[in-house]
Amino acid sequence: MRESGLMNARPIAVLALLVAGALFSLSQLPLSLEQGVEYHRTPSSLFEPHTTVLFGGDMMFDRYIRQVAEREGGDFIFSCIADVLRDADLVVANLEGPITEYTSVSARSEIGSPENFIFTFPPESAELLARHNIRLVNLGNNHILNFGWEGERSTRTALRVARISYFGSPAEQFIAMENLNGVLFAFINYNEFLPTSVRRSIYGTTDDSIYGTLEDIQRVRAAGYLPIIYIHWSDEYVTTSSAYSHELAHSFIDAGAEMVIGSHPHVIQESEVYRGKHIYYSLGNFVFDQYWDDDVRTGLLLRVTFTPRGVERIDEMRVYLERDGRTCLVE
Repeated sequence: MRESGLMNARPIAVLALLVAGALFSLSQLPLSLEQGVEYHRTPSSLFEPHTTVLFGGDMMFDRYIRQVAEREGGDFIFSCIADVLRDADLVVANLEGPITEYTSVSARSEIGSPENFIFTFPPESAELLARHNIRLVNLGNNHILNFGWEGERSTRTALRVARISYFGSPAEQFIAMENLNGVLFAFINYNEFLPTSVRRSIYGTTDDSIYGTLEDIQRVRAAGYLPIIYIHWSDEYVTTSSAYSHELAHSFIDAGAEMVIGSHPHVIQESEVYRGKHIYYSLGNFVFDQYWDDDVRTGLLLRVTFTPRGVERIDEMRVYLERDGRTCLVE
């Protein structure tokens, strides 16, 4: 009986050793050999919740992009990158204008005229975003009120119907709280172009709203959420961020932000790691009709893998705005 028991135990012991060895080998491998920031998982982190968020820059669905969608169908715009968008657990980008039923004033306006910068996106834009996994959008920008508060309300209604979340709304919701595969996020907008009257109604002061944003970061971090700051700021078409932008971004990290991502310049700006946290000062254009040079035609997508502890990996992917209206990956 004793010998029989030992014989039965040997295969179990051997199996245990093989499993332990396999886990150790896996822990020594990088997540991927793709371009990006590589981290190594420890055996314990193999069992942590993981989620992948794809961040894009500015999206504009009026002017020439509207004409392309009317002619080719909206899905044509994303046809080059549909698989990339679908592979993420969530895609986040800046919606650079309202969704309304109003007739476009910019679609056939003279380039450079005041009308050329007044945006409204077709009602079907919300469903287009949803079909391509863009299920969280920032509304805190300088174009969301192009058609007044009615246009802003219409935007929120269209997004809710399409089951798209949003944050940065100057009327309603600055923060979006998301639970993605067990990882808790708080997406927080900072909008440098927030109108003075709105700033007063929200914060009780016309001073810079940075103090309210710092408090929001501290509050959600204390509640166990990862604060992701998505900013609309800085000067257009400038490829290097300002000293003020650096100071502001650093203050957000000091308050507890996990990551800071910028939009509005329409060109890619530099990135940095500050106190172990990533700052991307501008991702440039994602969907837009600006084609005069490679700076405005090139945007940056960030595929970021998170655990409850924070950023685990970042893959940078460049996209290019084709003159036919599509956004395509740079090979």
